[in-house]
Amino acid sequence: MRSYAGAPPSRRRFLALSAGGAVAGAAALSGCAMQVSTGVSGPGDTVTVMVNSGDILPEQIQQARKDLGIKIVLVKYDITKLIAMLTSGNPPDLVRGVGAVDLPFFAARDVAEELDPYFARSSVLKLDDLDPVNDLWRYDGRTQGKGARYGMAKDFSQDSMYWYNTAAFDKGGVDYPPETEPATYEEWLERAKRLVQRKKGQITVFGGSYGGLTRSTLLTTMTASAGGSLFSDDFSRVDFTTPEARKALTWYIDYCKTKVGTSLIQPDPNGWDGPTYQAGRLAMSNSGYWLGGMIGTDKKLAEVSRLAPAPVFAGGPRISACQGGTGLWMPKKAKNKDAAWRVFEWFFGEEPAKARASGGWGIPTLKSLRSLMPAKEDYQKRVLKVQENELKHFSVVSFTPYTRADALDALFNQIAPAAMNGQISVDTLAGRLNSAINEQLKRGKEQVG
Repeated sequence: MRSYAGAPPSRRRFLALSAGGAVAGAAALSGCAMQVSTGVSGPGDTVTVMVNSGDILPEQIQQARKDLGIKIVLVKYDITKLIAMLTSGNPPDLVRGVGAVDLPFFAARDVAEELDPYFARSSVLKLDDLDPVNDLWRYDGRTQGKGARYGMAKDFSQDSMYWYNTAAFDKGGVDYPPETEPATYEEWLERAKRLVQRKKGQITVFGGSYGGLTRSTLLTTMTASAGGSLFSDDFSRVDFTTPEARKALTWYIDYCKTKVGTSLIQPDPNGWDGPTYQAGRLAMSNSGYWLGGMIGTDKKLAEVSRLAPAPVFAGGPRISACQGGTGLWMPKKAKNKDAAWRVFEWFFGEEPAKARASGGWGIPTLKSLRSLMPAKEDYQKRVLKVQENELKHFSVVSFTPYTRADALDALFNQIAPAAMNGQISVDTLAGRLNSAINEQLKRGKEQVG
């Protein structure tokens, strides 16, 4: 249920920040009428953008002031601060978000502006130029991937794809994965077991890392790859006991138990895959195309690195999803929507977008910018060939609107290590996850109304 012009303030919409599986705060939101922009901003406008460090560079802010006549003020992204600003009616004009998981949460709570009228008038961001990954930023009131647009991804990767180091494969006498046909998850794990290197009981080279961007998006995507859905039809419950979800969960717990790669019970010493892969201590990393931006800075590493398709479960569909799709959205109560949209166009369709596309840190979300992707060196051409083939297998895997991914991860992180250490069975784990997560989703659904 949405609030429209002339309607009384709605008190059915609540925002709740969930952390560690507990509700940290909630506040009622008043309704507001949808505002339609003229698409014209005035000189001297100021736009407040809540982002992470490095999302918008100082020199880009200066360039925007010169080219657009708009002053951009950056606010460091902080979910607690964002909740407070939203509930006080004084939000930023644009906000960073992860399309795969954040969009359903905010759209369902009726705090995000529908951007279809803006896109319809834009000469910069044309609908037929949008990559399908931008459907992660659509929501029809029930299902992600359909309906109104609420934001856009700045770039993306198909995050179940993985990089591998051919030098490690050669040393271990392991055949390379096919370039355009996917390996099965079982084959991936067998390779990891053969590639891991140990010395005096300590791992010197991890056989492979397969953690996803979050555990919740990883298991949601893997369940889809097994032919099922982790969530019920209305996204109000999870069920890890279905054959497809159990297959995904079993594989992931087996991966953790073998200790061939990083996990909750065997953390990466560097905190994430990048430095470990760069140091030659990781044979395979499921980081998607974007990691190529880092790999490409070391020519020797780039020449021995390959990108491979997302694995599949035998008999399941070939799905290669995006677990991120980070971009921007506009709060409904933003004070300067016309200028914010002009910054939105500039960020996603003009110089910042072109710079991102040529850097190799992600796939452009405008199809017209694909020609800027690095393709000069032989290793870049090889990677691009694999990536272009993989795009044919992209699909949106919908996420629940009733909680945040970090809240589900917190619950998983509390419960799952016992199974990874062999103390409980996968079936017991599935039951405990269902109980804890469904309680979290029940509270979220009550807040949304």
